[in-house]
Amino acid sequence: MIKKEARRLRVGVLGCGPIAQFAHLESSVKARNADLYAICDAAPDLLARMAATYEPTKAYADYDAMLADPEVEAVIVAISDAYHVPMAIRALEAGKHVLCEKPLGTSVEEVEALKKVVERTGQTLQVGHMKRFDPGLEAAEKFIQTEMGQMLSLKAWYCDSTHRYTMTDAVQPLPITSKLAKKPSGDPKADLRRYFMLAHGSHLVDTARFLCGEITEVRARLLERFGAYSWFVETGFANGVLGHLDLTVAVRMDWFEGFQLYGENGSIVAKTYNPWYFKSSDVEIFSEKDATYHRPLGADGHFFRRQLEGFADTILNGVPQRGANIDDGLASVRVMAAIAESARTGKAVSVTDMQGAV
Repeated sequence: MIKKEARRLRVGVLGCGPIAQFAHLESSVKARNADLYAICDAAPDLLARMAATYEPTKAYADYDAMLADPEVEAVIVAISDAYHVPMAIRALEAGKHVLCEKPLGTSVEEVEALKKVVERTGQTLQVGHMKRFDPGLEAAEKFIQTEMGQMLSLKAWYCDSTHRYTMTDAVQPLPITSKLAKKPSGDPKADLRRYFMLAHGSHLVDTARFLCGEITEVRARLLERFGAYSWFVETGFANGVLGHLDLTVAVRMDWFEGFQLYGENGSIVAKTYNPWYFKSSDVEIFSEKDATYHRPLGADGHFFRRQLEGFADTILNGVPQRGANIDDGLASVRVMAAIAESARTGKAVSVTDMQGAV
């Protein structure tokens, strides 16, 4: 049982759909330094079910009404990608801090507009790249910062599986849905190239940046066969590290995600599991100084709760932000847009000045 702290961030969750049910509502209840103060959803039946289950102090059918509540200190935006930026802006303008699901946006321009609001309001915005709170990846990043020395090259892969839903349906609770749920005007899955890049590529890109820093250039190739999509991306980093990213959806095998990173004073090999198993990555860190492998257990694999706790620590206690900030979110969208452009043209694309939609 997690011991609750005396001062806890009062959180309002926007959206009561599957991602909120699987990740954010439980995290807000379990977090040591946050409380599920309010929930909000346009579907009255879904709102009533989630209010009965999670017992927030308030339940709102109207987003503006939740934002007008002075007791709500922060909002978790847990709705469709198309709504992320506008709903985050409304929360920031209302004086609320924001934890927004990834991807932060679907175009560079809209995230640039969001950045201006973050800077003007001074509120904290964190992007829901929860893999930064995977204890295995945290241990890898610590080794990079303290012992690895110069990095040489990174190979990272994110390969969704044809058996993913069979496996996750066995461990997840049945999500409660509603015919009255508010949906974007267009079908997000109408363009699978774009959908897969936003949904899955955002994780791969952010993990690469978390480990190796800014991505400055990409050269991507995309092959579509038998309903599968495979991107191979040559990646240039600002620090000179060579990178290769593999995004494949979906492989005819188990979920396959991880990375290999080679450096001056050691190497790291990681295997990351489907996130809904809430299992820390298996990370083997080889230190050249003692020729020994180190493998952290990472017993607490609830990345979603841990990212909320980090978010709350920043707001309540002034702790430096560990999660992805607005610049990280913007950079991720730039890289994804650049990958899409490179795959279309067959040419290398500079990330720095990239504009447009993913």
